[in-house]
Amino acid sequence: MNLNIIGFIFARGGSKGLPRKNIQLLAGKPLIAYAIETALASRWIKRVIVSTDDKEIAEIAKQFGAEVPFMRPQELAGDDSPEWLSWQHAIRTMEAAKENPNIDVFVSIPPTSPLRTVENVDACIQMLLENDAADLVLAVRPAERNPYYNMVSLDGAGYAQLVIHSKNRIYRRQDAPAVYDLTTVALAARPSFILKARSMFEGKIKAVVVPAELALDIDTELDLKFAEFLLANRCATRGAGHSG
Repeated sequence: MNLNIIGFIFARGGSKGLPRKNIQLLAGKPLIAYAIETALASRWIKRVIVSTDDKEIAEIAKQFGAEVPFMRPQELAGDDSPEWLSWQHAIRTMEAAKENPNIDVFVSIPPTSPLRTVENVDACIQMLLENDAADLVLAVRPAERNPYYNMVSLDGAGYAQLVIHSKNRIYRRQDAPAVYDLTTVALAARPSFILKARSMFEGKIKAVVVPAELALDIDTELDLKFAEFLLANRCATRGAGHSG
C-alpha cells in the first residue's frame, strides 16, 4: 500500500502556561524532539513536517530530522488561534507545491505528549485505514472522573448537580458508562475532511485507547517534572529487565 501519509507537528513559539514549552528540555532533550523521533519511527509516516512561527523551533526541528518547508503565518500562531486553521493551512501549503502528491492521511503528533509510543501513533493510522467511513481517529485515555457519577456543575444559585443525568440511578463508579479524556498523543484524519469541516466533531470519529501513563500532556512546569520522573522510572525498569 503506497500511501502518502504525512506526520505534522504543530509547535508555535508562544505559550502562557510554560514559556517556550515546545523546546523545554526533558531529560536533556527538547520536548519537540520526542514527537519528531516517534514520527520518524512510524511504519506508515513518509515525511515529518513541523509547522511553526518560530525560527529557533524550526532550527531545532531540522536538527532532529524533521522538515520545515514553510513557516506558519503569525495570524495562525496566537494564543486564541484555532489549531484547526493551522491544520488546513499546512495541508493546503503542502499540496500547493507542484512536486508534492496529494496527502492521503494527515497525522498530528503534538510535542506535548513525549511519553507516547510509536505503536500509539501507528494504531491511529491503522484504524483510519481500516475504517472507510471514519473521518478521523484520535487517541483517548480512560477518564479519572465520570460525568454520570462524580462530576457536578453549579447552577446560578451555586447548587450542585450531576453533569449528566441518567435514567437509572448510579451508585457505584463501576456502574457508570465508560468515558474517556481526549489526549494529545496522536490524531489521524482524512485531509479532505479537515479542509471542509470547522472542527473534528463534525465528522465520524473512531478512537484508540491508550494507557494514562503514556498520555501525559505537558502544559506546566509540574507536568514537565512529572514527565522527568516517569521517563526515569521507565529507564530504570528497562535497565532492571536487562540485568542478570
